[in-house]
Amino acid sequence: MSGIVRLTLLAHGMTEAMSAGRFPTDEPLTDVGVRQIRAVGDLDPVDRVLAGPEARTRQTAQSFGWTPEIDPRLADLDYGSWQGESLTRIEPAALQQWTTDPVSAPHGGESLIALIERTADWLDSVSRTPGRMVAVTHPAVIRAAILTILAAPAESFWRIDITPASRTLLLHRHGWKLRTL
Repeated sequence: MSGIVRLTLLAHGMTEAMSAGRFPTDEPLTDVGVRQIRAVGDLDPVDRVLAGPEARTRQTAQSFGWTPEIDPRLADLDYGSWQGESLTRIEPAALQQWTTDPVSAPHGGESLIALIERTADWLDSVSRTPGRMVAVTHPAVIRAAILTILAAPAESFWRIDITPASRTLLLHRHGWKLRTL
């Protein structure tokens, strides 16, 4: 496997905020989320496991018996003042602005462009170390990674559906490629 990076992006399982339609906080998996992760089954052996710093990503990694390296670039999108809020409590105009303008961050947190740039930087850094790795992260980060490797416009962010406990496989050898599972 010389020179090839095989990167599995593993989305954490369901959380209370996800099931309630709220912007996330640093929370653990629900019982449903734990069952989703158990249903993933065994993954191929890996050389390295990375995870975002949040409880839900660490718990997902630990469910596989892994002690992940924590990488802050795998953190969820910063939702600023919207963290923990229900979607129904957000001013509709602000929500529309944020979902249609990738440079906008009306919540005082991170814009989609900033997330995509952070994710692109992370992908560039992991592309230099051949081997098999898993990164346990968030649907937003996985969307940003897909947009980056496909050179797709940021406006396509919301068109990618990443489900809890899903896997996305990326391969790097002379550039990133997306492989379906």
